[in-house]
Amino acid sequence: MNAPKDNTAAKGLRGWWASPPRSGMHRLIAPWEYRHPRVFGLTRVAAGIVAAGIGAFILSYDAYGWAAFFLVIAVLSLAAGCWLLTIARRRRSRRAVG
Repeated sequence: MNAPKDNTAAKGLRGWWASPPRSGMHRLIAPWEYRHPRVFGLTRVAAGIVAAGIGAFILSYDAYGWAAFFLVIAVLSLAAGCWLLTIARRRRSRRAVG
C-alpha cells in the first residue's frame, strides 16, 4: 500500500506513440498495429482481397471510375498487409536466433 509511485507510463500523445520504441519506417505504424503485426497484416490482406473482388465485380458493369477506386484500395491494402507480415516474420526470426 505504501509503495513509491513508479509511474513509468508514457506522458502525452508523443510518448504514447513512441512506445514501444521503434525506428525508421516502423514509426509510421500505429502502436497497436506494431504490437500485433501478424493479426493486422492478415486482416489487411483479407480486406485487399475483398476490395479486389468488389472492384472486379463493378468492372463487369462498366463503371470504370468506381472499379479503379476499389482496385487502388485493394493494392494499397495488400501492400500494407504484406509489409506488416514481413515485419512479423522478421521479429519471429530474431527471437528464434537471439
